[in-house]
Formats: sequence, C-alpha cells, structure tokens
Amino acid sequence: MLIRLTRDGSFKQHLQWSPDGKRLLFTRLFKGKMGLWTCDASGNHLQPLLDPDPRTPHFDGHFSPDGKKIAFVLDILHGTDGKLQINTCKSDGTDSKVLIPNKAFEESPRWRPDGKRLAFVSTRDGNQEIYSADASGGDVRRLTNDNGPDNNPAWSPDGTRLAFASGRSGHFEIYTMKADGSEVRRLTRSTTINSWPVWHPSGKQLVFCSRRTGNYDLWLMDSEGGNLRNLTDHEAQETAPAWHPEGKRLAFVSDRDGGHDIYVMELKI
Repeated sequence: MLIRLTRDGSFKQHLQWSPDGKRLLFTRLFKGKMGLWTCDASGNHLQPLLDPDPRTPHFDGHFSPDGKKIAFVLDILHGTDGKLQINTCKSDGTDSKVLIPNKAFEESPRWRPDGKRLAFVSTRDGNQEIYSADASGGDVRRLTNDNGPDNNPAWSPDGTRLAFASGRSGHFEIYTMKADGSEVRRLTRSTTINSWPVWHPSGKQLVFCSRRTGNYDLWLMDSEGGNLRNLTDHEAQETAPAWHPEGKRLAFVSDRDGGHDIYVMELKI
C-alpha cells in the first residue's frame, strides 16, 4: 500500500525518521530558501526546524540515536561559492553549534547507532572521501582513499559496517566496508548510477536508488548484494529512501504526481 503524506509539491530530499518514528526530517526548498523541515508521521504539521536564511542554507539533517540532537550541513555563502560545515542543534532546532568546521566541502553527517561517532563526507584531501569523527567533532579518521568519489555513507544497525556509494569503478555503485574502512565489498554491478544506500533495521537488507531502468527507482537487495527487487518500478523519479524504525514502512520522495512529495510504502520483508 502506498500513502502520499505531503501535497505541497515543493522540492524535498534527505528524508529521515526520528528514532521514535513520530516525525520526518527532510530538506525542503520553499520560496527560494533551502532549509530543514519536519512533519509528523501523517504528513501534517509541516514546519521549518531552523529559520530559513538565503545567506546560510542548511540541509541534510540526521537525528542522533537518542533523538535529542540533529547533525546537519550549514552552507555559509561566500561570493559565488559556499563554505560547507557540519553543525548540530537540539531536536527542536535550538542551540546550533559547529561540529565539523569548514576545511573543504563537509557533508552527509550520519550518526553511528551508538551515538559516539558519526561518519561524514569531505573533500579536504582532494575528492569526496568518507571520514568519521567522535561526537564532539574530534578524532577525525579517514575511512576511504580512492581516486573515485565516495559518498552517501550509511551505518549498519549494529555499527560495524558502512554502506556507501562510490565512483571508483567508473560509475557509481554500492559498496560496504568495516567501520575502520577495511574489508571493502562491492555489492552492485551495473552501467548506471546507484546511490543513497540505507540499511533495513534488521541489518539483513539495503534499499538504494538506481537508474538501471532509465529513471530513479528504489531497489532492495540483501546485505551481500543478492536478491535484487525493484520496489517502485514507476516512470517517476523516486529518491531519498528512509526506513521507519520498525522496519515495515519505507518513506521516499517522488515526483509521480507532478511535484516533489513524500510517500510511504508498506512492505513485507
């Protein structure tokens, strides 16, 4: 069963459920301003998390495992460029603080399930690579080291592995690695873009976006890359998958009704 949660049609990306499954956090472009927004699990009470400011767009938020904090990307515009850094705030949007200062493009913060570290993407050493830091922003460790860009990190539920997208094969595929960057495994093999992997709460499967049928659909596979299944199989663009904490519902963004809205699919896994 498919349920449409929002009907405003404004551009949305980077969905994530709150740990209690009662809220959705996402990036929204509204009246020319990009910012973090939330709504409840029914799609109601759509509201900004932080005050949208065209001079400092903020996006790609991620709840801490206890639901008390959100890590997000803050873009301090500078001329025609931006200085991306990673901030945190309380779950109500207050008390914004710098976590990872700008050194290059600092993006995609993702809390480890125990809340003690987070993964993020940075271009500080050239191209996009994946790093981790402790919860205070210190002890930064580089996890990937490849000429191809590595991005879209996602922690396994037990915190022992990271799934990610990489262009190291010549086009983007889904990989996993251990939390220290070792034991890299390639899961997908195609000739198109595969991105945004997200682990099922059981840790047994991953959902990801792929253009292998000509447009972005959501695909499911097991954690070793087998048993591929197209979940959306629609001519529209389906992106930004996010598993509900209970593992029976998958939220995503689709333009199937003209705009960019949030939908929820109930699944039997």
